[in-house]
Amino acid sequence: MSRIIGVEQSLSNIEDALKAKGYEVIQLRNEEDAKKCDACIITGQDRDVMGISDPVMAGPVIDADGLSANDVIQRVEKYFH
Repeated sequence: MSRIIGVEQSLSNIEDALKAKGYEVIQLRNEEDAKKCDACIITGQDRDVMGISDPVMAGPVIDADGLSANDVIQRVEKYFH
């Protein structure tokens, strides 16, 4: 089963890296998008605006601020494996 990872629009480098690892990636635009995801990658600045700080999903919300694409992938894989 493919994991669905939501990624904020400004994180295209992380989106590309996740796709290269075989994850299904969708862009996060609102709370409804987050509900479809197994994990969400955000910049941190929009956490409350998008409603992601509330438990709208069971998976992790990873703040990518200050992290490389590799760091984010390691956190995603650690959660799912």
